[in-house]
Amino acid sequence: MNEIICPHCHKAFQVDEAGYADLLKQVRDKDFQEQLHERLQAAAAERESAVALAKAQASAEFLKTAAGKDAEIAALNSQLEAKEAALKLSVAQALSAVERERDALKAELASREIAQTLAVTQARSEVERERDALKSQLELAAAEKALEAQSLRDRYETQIKDRDEMIERLRDLKAKLSTKMVGETLEQHCETQFEQLRATAFAHAQFGKDNDASTGSKGDYIFRDFDPSGVETVSIMFEMKNESDGTATKKKNVDFLKELDRDRLDKKCEYAVLVSLLEPESELYNTGIVDVSHHYPKMYVIRPQFFIPMITLLRNAAQNALQYKTELALVKAQNIDITKFEDQLESFKTAFARNYDLANRQFETAIKEIDKSIDHLQKTRDALVGADRNLRLANDKAQDVTLKKLTRGNPTMAEKFAALRQGPQMDLDS
Repeated sequence: MNEIICPHCHKAFQVDEAGYADLLKQVRDKDFQEQLHERLQAAAAERESAVALAKAQASAEFLKTAAGKDAEIAALNSQLEAKEAALKLSVAQALSAVERERDALKAELASREIAQTLAVTQARSEVERERDALKSQLELAAAEKALEAQSLRDRYETQIKDRDEMIERLRDLKAKLSTKMVGETLEQHCETQFEQLRATAFAHAQFGKDNDASTGSKGDYIFRDFDPSGVETVSIMFEMKNESDGTATKKKNVDFLKELDRDRLDKKCEYAVLVSLLEPESELYNTGIVDVSHHYPKMYVIRPQFFIPMITLLRNAAQNALQYKTELALVKAQNIDITKFEDQLESFKTAFARNYDLANRQFETAIKEIDKSIDHLQKTRDALVGADRNLRLANDKAQDVTLKKLTRGNPTMAEKFAALRQGPQMDLDS
């Protein structure tokens, strides 16, 4: 970097080599022009003065001087033209660089515009696709809703039609039963339906009238079904109720539920079913099987046409439950076996621990007795060792006893032993 000081404000500026060279070139060109202008003016003045003052000089010298001046002017013009050509070349190069940068910026701007246009096009296409998809989903949802509404309408119309037909059938059945199914006729109708299917569908079942009135009340029929092994799977107490159109006091089905539940409990039946033609206009009882377990447990109210389906339904449910009961009983039996095994194991562990404790106490007692015996024997040994030592000392003392030692200091005994020596020959000194 080169530093340039302004001649007016005396402020320093930092320029790079290219800028400095360009400024230097400009200064030189300006100086050269000024010098050239001054020289031309000076030459013109000199020429005029020379012409004015040296008209008399020789023509050859004037021509020579003029030719020299002309050559110098030509050289200066040549230099000026070269400087102008160099300046034009620099300007052309700078302009070319600027144009190239301009073209690059134009190309970049065009590329950005194209990319932006492409992005906008893509975004618009994506939005249009999403819009079309949402539109399709809305149309599909509307179509599905219309189909669902039509399906619901058709289903309700079908249900209404079926209900109307059922009402007509029940009305016809009521008209017929008014003369055929009063009192025991309804019971006979149900019994006939059961007997028609006994051999094929209820081979192991029992179905008959409840004749046991020992508890003060009885139902109409009792159904009991058994598996091939004779285990009861399901039991149902049936009560049949009907009345003729001319009956003055109309009864309701709920009026018989309490007594039916008592009969079920007295006869130990699992389910209770009221087969009723009462309340013929009731939509509740005309729709099918009615669960009244919220009044009494495991109790249902049906129309006569649902008599066999009700038995089949409860029987199948009981058979499925029996399978689970059997599996549960097996699991319980296994658990009982495991519990017995654990109890036996605990009993064995308890007995073994008790015997081990007794044996351990006896072993400790034996160890203590052995320790006592060892201590007693040790004492006996010590006593025997002491006795042996005393015996050895006594023996040593006995071996050391002689008559001389015994009679030393005892002249009486010495005389007696001396007299004895003179008598029989005895070796008393030994």
